Amino acid sequence: MKMNYKDYPAMSRAARGLEKADLVLKNGKVLNVFTEEFVEADVAICNGTIVGVGSYSGVREIDLHGKYVVPGFADSHLHLESTLVQPFELINEALRYGTTTFIVDPHESANVAGLDGIDYILDQTSDVAANVYVMVPSCVPAAPFEDNGFILNPAEMKKYLDNKRILGLGEVMDCKAVIDGEPLMMEKLEMFQSKNMDGHAPFLSDQDLAAYALAGIRTDHECCDYEYAKKECGNGIYVLIREGSAAKNLEAIVTGIVADNAPMERYCFCTDDKHIEEIKEEGHISANVKKAVRLGIPPAKALKMASWQAASCYGLKHLGAIAPGYQADLVLLDDLEEFRISGVFHKGRNIEEYEAKVRISCPDRIRNTVRVTDFDKSRLEIRSDGKEFPVIGIISGQIVTKKLLEKLPEEEGRFVPDETYSKIAVVERHKGTGKVGVGVIKGFGIKHGAIASSVSHDSHNIIVVGDNDEDMVAAVQELVEKQGGYTIISGGRSVGTLPLPIMGLMSDAGHEEVGEKLKGMIQKAHEMGVNPGIDTFINLSFMALSVIPEIRITTRGIYDVVENRFYGREGCFDKSCF
Repeated sequence: MKMNYKDYPAMSRAARGLEKADLVLKNGKVLNVFTEEFVEADVAICNGTIVGVGSYSGVREIDLHGKYVVPGFADSHLHLESTLVQPFELINEALRYGTTTFIVDPHESANVAGLDGIDYILDQTSDVAANVYVMVPSCVPAAPFEDNGFILNPAEMKKYLDNKRILGLGEVMDCKAVIDGEPLMMEKLEMFQSKNMDGHAPFLSDQDLAAYALAGIRTDHECCDYEYAKKECGNGIYVLIREGSAAKNLEAIVTGIVADNAPMERYCFCTDDKHIEEIKEEGHISANVKKAVRLGIPPAKALKMASWQAASCYGLKHLGAIAPGYQADLVLLDDLEEFRISGVFHKGRNIEEYEAKVRISCPDRIRNTVRVTDFDKSRLEIRSDGKEFPVIGIISGQIVTKKLLEKLPEEEGRFVPDETYSKIAVVERHKGTGKVGVGVIKGFGIKHGAIASSVSHDSHNIIVVGDNDEDMVAAVQELVEKQGGYTIISGGRSVGTLPLPIMGLMSDAGHEEVGEKLKGMIQKAHEMGVNPGIDTFINLSFMALSVIPEIRITTRGIYDVVENRFYGREGCFDKSCF
């Protein structure tokens, strides 16, 4: 928000107490993020901008009776699509929990619908009671061998450069292309070098991380532990501490910060991927703040990480502080333990005063995106023949996996799932190519059925896991019929389906309906044996993301991320997949 200097003389008079401000929040305990202290004061606001903190009179006054006043929170990295609802549904819900700024990477939409998907996200967030900024997806597809719906090249990306809501380049997942200086990647980085560039850099070596940072990438949200986070900070990278539905990294990182009494200036908070029902139950960035404080971060510092530091990271000079000249995005807190929120202001107006955004109809061109051909249970056979076989090992609370080499239960040389080992497959759904990749996963725990999702990062083909081929086939067929969604099949019939007809990623129902449906399906999945230490659908969706170690499943088969190689259906190296 730039200062309108035609309004400055009147605002200056209000700042000096010569005229009444438009609105004064009186008798609050105001967080000064620069001194990291709470000050008993009034907050004076004119034209949506803070003009002073001190003793003021206003045309309109609200007595806070000692409530805490803090800057609006910022989610420094999220994929709106992961909430499963249309963007304005998520924004309206997250606003209730104090999040007033969203840094959005729409690469899920781009992988399915290309420019139409990105434009849909921009259009849906153009007129909401929040600050919604967008990063242009950098890796669509995430890796060259992926079978997604669209290839986003620099020529298409260029159209977004002059959009004021575009902050820069979205998470650069193809670390190898960066480090090796591949020409296409260099073209993208050069195009956005004057803007922000987000990272995605799990477990790089010291020298590879140096090369990655050298390219101008300044954030990362893939840190799983404090030591790696500290290393990234040392390379000038902001660490966006992630606490989503599946990837929960906050405790590991914050515990290390507290134990090490480490500087916190390079840390912010993000959700990355968080379901709407979890946001409704526990909050949004407010939940990150509460957990960080419980783990030992002083409240003023945690609140600063959630606001000022995120704004500073992305060069949003008008956001993140309660001081003259800053946009009046404010959160009123009853306390600094439970962080109960009693009011949220955007541009000096209570969010309750904004007219509710009417649900926007979704363009037909981003519907009907699920196309599957040549799929039956014969495509799911795996031969193990008594040999050690590459297995995806799930890690509770993480989206990284462990590569295991284990002997599998079998009959006549064919893998047979049991309570320990499940079958997992990815079915191409964008162009009807008939490609199917099949593998084995340990620790998922599904019994007497199958679970499938058309949300599978980042190419968003159909991913299905189960203990029998018949239910796995039925699950895929259910999602083709519904044109995307989540489904649970047992005994050949659906025991729960959440349709996601918008790109196979989002529902056109309201957040309350989606949240209740999803909550019931997760409960049903756990009744069918799914590991309670994972998020049923988000963890499943990440099993296909070929840029996170150690091992994944794609339409081309089992992929070893560390060694950059595929395994065939017999567990042997298969270079024909590239």
